[in-house]
Amino acid sequence: MGQKARMIGILCATPEELAALRATLGIDTPPETYGGLQVSTAHGLALARSGLGKVNAAAAATLLLDRFGARTLVFSGVAGGLHPELPVGSVLLAGALGIHDYGIVTAGRFTATRSGEIPFGAPELAALEPVAPEVRATFERLLARVGPSLGHPIRLGGITTADYFLNCSVTRDALRARLGADAIDMESGAVAQVAEAWGAPLYVIRTLSDLAGEESHVTFTEMEAMAAANSAACVKALLELLA
Repeated sequence: MGQKARMIGILCATPEELAALRATLGIDTPPETYGGLQVSTAHGLALARSGLGKVNAAAAATLLLDRFGARTLVFSGVAGGLHPELPVGSVLLAGALGIHDYGIVTAGRFTATRSGEIPFGAPELAALEPVAPEVRATFERLLARVGPSLGHPIRLGGITTADYFLNCSVTRDALRARLGADAIDMESGAVAQVAEAWGAPLYVIRTLSDLAGEESHVTFTEMEAMAAANSAACVKALLELLA
């Protein structure tokens, strides 16, 4: 039980993100395969690349919590920027999370509601869910530790999740206006839902690889490795704080 009590599960979505984490955290052990998921363990960590999207992320998070006994989850990777003042390379520490593509369609209109709840009669999703106070407090300590030396802006912010890559400035601006979100990704909100069910704290660290506009598919390809490395560096500092 002592080992399980200390185990931290770390997730990412892409090969580039996984490579950055393995290099930064010094994890070179060969992975074990569970279905389509590969998990490497070292230094009290269980590291897995979930793959893209909410289903993959939720399945991977559940495996780390159940099979590996993770008591804390970390998701590291890249995201699309929604905040007009945050450039590519900026790091977001998730102070609020949510899923905005879950809800109900009536009279030709989609209304987003809180994920996992019956949408009939539910209020429209108007804000993201704040993270637990202890998670926010740890992130504030992380800001003080890495902010002066990172070389890119870093801040607490809101991240919203959907099962699509956003390549549209109109939708970007609408999401920003409606939810106050600073970034969009394809996994974090689903992992947050799983973590909440298991009573496990979740730390989401995302670096902007693009600005979710019409050229985002180009910027993402060019900047993903840099963005993944920024997130991995912050994960290393976070683990030092959690230790």
